Amino acid sequence: MKDLLLRLCFSFCPFLDGKQARRTGVASPLGELFDHGCDSISQVFVTLNVAFAMRLGEVRCGTFFIIIVSVSLFYCAHWSTYCTGQLRFARFDVTEAQMTIIVILTVTSLFGANVWTIGVFGYQLRHLLLFTTLLLTVYQSSCYLSVIFTGGVGRNGSTVAGTSVLFPVCPLLACIIPFCMIYSKSRTAVFDDNITIFVLCFGAVAAKATNRLIVGHMSRSELVLWDWIYLGPIALMLNHLFRYYDFWICERKLLIWATLYTLASLFVYCCVITRQICYHMKIQCFKVPNKRL
Repeated sequence: MKDLLLRLCFSFCPFLDGKQARRTGVASPLGELFDHGCDSISQVFVTLNVAFAMRLGEVRCGTFFIIIVSVSLFYCAHWSTYCTGQLRFARFDVTEAQMTIIVILTVTSLFGANVWTIGVFGYQLRHLLLFTTLLLTVYQSSCYLSVIFTGGVGRNGSTVAGTSVLFPVCPLLACIIPFCMIYSKSRTAVFDDNITIFVLCFGAVAAKATNRLIVGHMSRSELVLWDWIYLGPIALMLNHLFRYYDFWICERKLLIWATLYTLASLFVYCCVITRQICYHMKIQCFKVPNKRL
């Protein structure tokens, strides 16, 4: 019930900060970066909350699957924005997703987490929901790809930066593929036993890729594939390789250090970008001039 109430409060906050910015006359591109940038991080925690409510940790790859779905759809939404120059909403988008999450949390608070293990047509209810999620993901992704391939506003249907509409898929794959390899190749259950830490590491890498895409749309600049945050998953992958040569580090300790590194890299990037925007536009972050009150 506590998670449900917090989720309801969280749903109203984005509307309040927008009204406050317009009331005080401080609306700027920095607000868009803060709004969508914070969403790229908070969606990981919200999705984890849903996974805990449905006890998906007991399902092999269940938690990691819905995190990948959440991150991918959010990235694709901004990928289409990077191509078309405007953020478009689908029939099943943020509001509908929030309502679905609220329903799931409400059912869990009323009937307990065991309600998702009830058998339906020979399958558990949570398995059917995962399959439904997969179908909705395929439909939503096809809608985004249709916009991406046909809605480019640049020369010859390119992005707002004049680059290929296909290139933004590279940072997304650079986030997903290494973590899928790490998760599937592990000989121990360390990533299943510490799925929250593993997901936070993956979420930090994906959030930075999404933020770079948002900044690319705002500044109409070209995306760069390499980022130093990838050292986190690279270290985990190399540890698997060194295992064959009897030179490896405890996976759990390395996972913790990799997660701390990726979170620190994301934090530093957000601080630097915020300072650059504030300096360029001559605005003060977290401060409203007295003349505008």
